[in-house]
Order: sequence, then C-alpha cells, then structure tokens
Amino acid sequence: MLKLSEHKAFGGMVAFYSHDSAALSCDMKFSVFTPPQALDGTKVPVVTYLAGLTCTEETFMIKAGAQRVAAELGIMLVAPDTSPRGDKVPDDPDGAWDFGKGAGFYLNATEEPWSNHYFMYDYVTAELPNLIEHNFPADMTRHGLMGHSMGGHGALVLGMRNPQKYKSISAFAPICAPSKCPWGEKAFSNYLGNDKSTWLAYDAAHIMSNTDGASERPEILVDQGLDDQFYEQQLLTHELETAAQTSGYPLVVERHEGYDHGYYFIATVMEKHLHHHARLLG
Repeated sequence: MLKLSEHKAFGGMVAFYSHDSAALSCDMKFSVFTPPQALDGTKVPVVTYLAGLTCTEETFMIKAGAQRVAAELGIMLVAPDTSPRGDKVPDDPDGAWDFGKGAGFYLNATEEPWSNHYFMYDYVTAELPNLIEHNFPADMTRHGLMGHSMGGHGALVLGMRNPQKYKSISAFAPICAPSKCPWGEKAFSNYLGNDKSTWLAYDAAHIMSNTDGASERPEILVDQGLDDQFYEQQLLTHELETAAQTSGYPLVVERHEGYDHGYYFIATVMEKHLHHHARLLG
C-alpha cells in the first residue's frame, strides 16, 4: 500500500511516501518531485537519484537544490532510501555508519543475515520503477539514474547493467571501484561473502571495462571535488577513467578545485547534471 506521509510545493510538488516492499520485506520510504508539466497527468521523463552513506529519502530533496531546474525541464525526480529499515533489519554489529542501515550499497546480498532484507538492486531496478509507473505520471521509457558517493556507485552499476531501463547516467563523487577500497571491501565481504569474483558484478570500473559495444552507449557524466576527503582512498576515480579508455565507453570526468564531498558541491553542479539527463532523455 502506498501511503503519503508529507508534502510541500516547490514549482510542482515534493511528496514523501512509504510502502510495503516485497523485495526488502520491510516498509520502505521514497520521495517524488512532480514537475508542473505533469500536474495535469501528462507523463514526463524520470531521473532517480541514489543517495550516499547515512542518507535517507529526504536528503536529496532537501539539500541538492534540484527542484527548480527539474521544474524548468519537466523532469520527475525520485529518491529512494539508501537501505531497508526497521527493527527486524540487521545493522552493523559495531554500530558503524558505513555498513548496514543507511548503507545498502545497491546490491542483492547473498550472505546471512543480510540476505533476508538487503535487496536494494532488485528494489531500485524493478519494484520501485513499477510503483512509480503505476502511481505517478511518469514516462518510464525515458528514465535516468544519478547518485552521490555510494549512490554514485549505484547509479553507475545499475545504469550500465540495465541499459534497456536507463537511458542516462551521471554521478557526483562516486565510489568507482568498490572492490578495491575500504568501504567496498567491508560492505562486499559482509553482503556477498569472501569470494571476490562475486564482487565484480557490482564494481563500476570492472563493468565499464568489460562492456560489449561500450562505444555505442550514452555518455556518462561524473563530477568530482578535489578537496574531497575521500577522493584518494575511497573513490578511485582514476579506475573508472582507465576502464573507459580500455572499453571506449563515453565518459566525461570533471574535477573541481576547492570542493569537498558534501551537498554544497552537489548543488553547485546539479543544473549541469539535469541538463545532461534532459538531453539524453529527450
């Protein structure tokens, strides 16, 4: 059942919803910005935003400053939570912020106890789009993905693995090679087990370097701040660039002096990203 929990106007409508997720076996929340072009029922293109570690379905709508431009371009924005929630959902046993609740890593877990709830890949690529299509004026044939940090990882992986579903991809400071960084190693070893060959299905750099017909794919846009405290150890942007050179995948990476990992950076480059999606989604 879809339940409206809160809403506010901003050149259209931002609303926060919850529903019972079959994929994750728990109550999930997500937010939707409906642009003014769709308030009469006209179907519009959709961009789904995947947030980073510790974030929720509200973070993007509150902090990214995307609604004004989305309203001008006639784009619906969808932002799911970053993980399953609830008392029955297992969390990091040490209470750390980089694993468990708030850190679903947009994969399907295979290891217990995580495999009972952590199916964010299925949720984002199948259940949530179906929910949006049947409850909102959304043209799901024109669907793009963008995300930040862990969510940038998610946007790259889910987008490249499902080109029939997603026609545009972009990312803000994404985790580009999670199988080679501490965040990814912790998450993948717990969610997927110690066989590192299984990790590669969720490693953006590996996927990009091994994509057949990569040169024919739509261009991916990535922005990265050079004062980002996670840039060198966790994000590994150069791994993605090397992968693009290997396969010929169209990739634009732009680096910015003076910007860190936060939402001021995202808000600064958001307009460019939405125009990127609008161009590819028509």
